Amino acid sequence: MAQISRREWLGLNLASAAGAFFRWQSAFQVPIRPLTRPPGYHWFGYYDKFQFDPKDRYVLGMAVDFEHRSPRPDDAIMLGMIDLKNNDEWIPFARTTAWCWQQGCMLQWRPGSDSEVIFNDRDGDHYVARILNVHTGRCRTIPTPVYALVPDGRTAVTTDFRRLGWARPGYGYNGIPDPYAEVPAPENSGIWRVDLETGKSDLILSLAEVANVPWQYGSLEGCVHWFNHLLVNPSGDRFVFLHRWKKSGGKSWSTRMLSANLDGTELRVVIDSGSVSHFIWRDARHVLAYSRRRPNENWGFFLWEDRPEGRVEPVGPGVMGPSDGHCNYVPGGEWIVCDTYPDAQRLQHVYLYHVPTNRRVELAALLSPPQYTGEWRCDTHPRVSQTGRCITVDSPHEGGRQIYLIDISSIIEKSS
Repeated sequence: MAQISRREWLGLNLASAAGAFFRWQSAFQVPIRPLTRPPGYHWFGYYDKFQFDPKDRYVLGMAVDFEHRSPRPDDAIMLGMIDLKNNDEWIPFARTTAWCWQQGCMLQWRPGSDSEVIFNDRDGDHYVARILNVHTGRCRTIPTPVYALVPDGRTAVTTDFRRLGWARPGYGYNGIPDPYAEVPAPENSGIWRVDLETGKSDLILSLAEVANVPWQYGSLEGCVHWFNHLLVNPSGDRFVFLHRWKKSGGKSWSTRMLSANLDGTELRVVIDSGSVSHFIWRDARHVLAYSRRRPNENWGFFLWEDRPEGRVEPVGPGVMGPSDGHCNYVPGGEWIVCDTYPDAQRLQHVYLYHVPTNRRVELAALLSPPQYTGEWRCDTHPRVSQTGRCITVDSPHEGGRQIYLIDISSIIEKSS
């Protein structure tokens, strides 16, 4: 892996973000500030990774010199961190060619560590993960890419990014073709458990196995299958994932959520309606998800119990949403942070939802220019710091995607 210096980064001829699309609103006038600036475009991606270190000093990010197209196999992004205690200094530490617009390269702090990060990379004809000490530069390679980490920081679960890149552009990586592209549900592709100490990986669930689990609302025959969005629960004993399928050559797909132990045992269907989008664990046995309870019913946020014949209950009906959003719990579980997709004025709303009082607090409405659409759209993906005092969002409202910090401590403290 090539290490880069700050001087090398500053010497790169990165394109400047043009335009002045600046618009944001906040009912509570919460502090919001840009953490990154041109040259280059900066973002972090998904909302369910540790972007902040445990002490809220360093904030991870990625940078690139182009927007509005798919990544090519040779397009490298720069990885770095922002020092919140030193004038938001951008400190680059690595680069990778294994990335996508929505989820980046799975860059995140290793749980429990204030010095090690993990991210995916490409090494010749296969994808790998790098574990890097951002302070010493010491790096080691895991021969398998990662998707979601177990809270103890020693184990990960992952899926086939070759398959994901083929089935859902924008979420997998470009550069290595799926060897099973002609197989609807391959036996040698699926979900692996990865030991981050030894690098050993084991296939614990195959696409063929999960495709054979009956769907109560229809047949899965003649369909192409893939996995997406893996997430381990807070106690580290189970994980959930999305099983998606579509008719061969079709454009629309159906989705269900399943859960399993970390060795693939006790596999069960959590959400079987065929309609599941974004989700987050509330605790070890409950998942908040934007979903339907049954086909043809209305979408909404629901809390699903990960148990056989588990209970389900609505969350924030008429208050959260009304559209899909990237939901996350603030530590303590009293507050949920969420966002929306662009409304009729192309504003992406970021808000807090107070669970005990069924109250919504608007934080910001950020303009998303019309060219931010499809695979290279810039969702805000609100991410909560490990202390729960701040969130970050990605937004292009000033002319190009950058990372912004929103201080929510005053709101959280008033409710405590």
